[in-house]
Amino acid sequence: MQLPVYMDHAATTPCDPRVVEAMLPYFTEHFGNPGSRNHAFGWKAEEAVDTARQQVADLLGADRKEIVFTSGATESNNIAIKGAAYMYANAPAGSTKRGHIISSPIEHKAVLDPVKRLEKEGFDVTLIDPRQDGITTAEMVKDAMRDDTILVSIMWANNEIGTINEIPEIGKLCHERGVLFHTDATQWAGKMPVDVIADGVDLLSMSGHKIYGPKGVGALYVRRRKPRVRLHALTDGGGQERNFRSGTLNVTGIVGLGKACEIAKAEMDADRERLLALRQKLEARVTKELDVVQINGHAEKRLPHLTNISFGFVEGEGLMMACKDVAMSSGSACTSASLEPSYVLKGLGVGDELAHSSLRLSFGRWTTEEEVDFATDYIINGVKKLRELSPLYDMHNEGIDITKIEWAAH
Repeated sequence: MQLPVYMDHAATTPCDPRVVEAMLPYFTEHFGNPGSRNHAFGWKAEEAVDTARQQVADLLGADRKEIVFTSGATESNNIAIKGAAYMYANAPAGSTKRGHIISSPIEHKAVLDPVKRLEKEGFDVTLIDPRQDGITTAEMVKDAMRDDTILVSIMWANNEIGTINEIPEIGKLCHERGVLFHTDATQWAGKMPVDVIADGVDLLSMSGHKIYGPKGVGALYVRRRKPRVRLHALTDGGGQERNFRSGTLNVTGIVGLGKACEIAKAEMDADRERLLALRQKLEARVTKELDVVQINGHAEKRLPHLTNISFGFVEGEGLMMACKDVAMSSGSACTSASLEPSYVLKGLGVGDELAHSSLRLSFGRWTTEEEVDFATDYIINGVKKLRELSPLYDMHNEGIDITKIEWAAH
């Protein structure tokens, strides 16, 4: 076992050697531009892109013509949300009211920030507060819908706590009401089964680097039938990717994404069962050997490879410093530079103290039981050592209710 142990697969994954092998020829040997359709170099590149498009479509249960290649899920989210809003706005630009959008306050920033931008541009936005376990239900979406609702964007599974939302039910509701439905499936696709048709999804975002593919490449699923979804292009240029995303295609990255999707589809079931067993083992030991511990999110409706745990009387950043040989996070990789407690946990009603004391651990394809045992021991010992230095923990052990103490200001 090599140190440090990597337990942050929700942030990014190592590239699978089989993916790297598939990509290598397209750096130097098959380097053509797929838009060059008058010679063999372009044909070879176009053929590789077509193969990858089919591999992504097979993972999602889609038609290959419905796959748009992007630079990652952030761009996919922006194209889906802004592109749909501009296309389906039921009032012209400059009007005081342009249409209603529904989302959630615990979405990834790559969804929340585009939605907030649209709100500044005149769209009306409703952010549905999830249940305390993090789930957004179809009933909540139904209650928030209005006659002028044009788009619902709810993530398939939360990137910090792993809680799984009622995506098929929300998709069915949206189709009944004639509303477009987008889901950020960055943490879901490639790890759990997807059938965009059966699940009623109109737009789906995903990233290559979350499923053992390269960074800088992703995909957007855009439904072509029942309904045929149209999007306003955010980038003008050569008209690539059905005009949704102009620009020379990243052939090497696309080949890698396709191969990663192919492997994920073949190995998903075995990976899921193994990772769930590892997660349950870690959680069982931590909750058995430590008190004042809270596992965040729904008890069962969570991703198998991800756990988010709050340790009372311990500061999360301090715990990570005490456990330098385990690579983990205190929240989303995109907000890890902030000293603020997780907005996701605060959105679930978790207090600042527990939110500050939370760690996210996420396992991957090559995570071993030995590594999980090491990480578990390391974290338990780290918590115990830090609590030895905490007078608040001493007061807790003496039966003092700290929440009722009135602290004097100096």
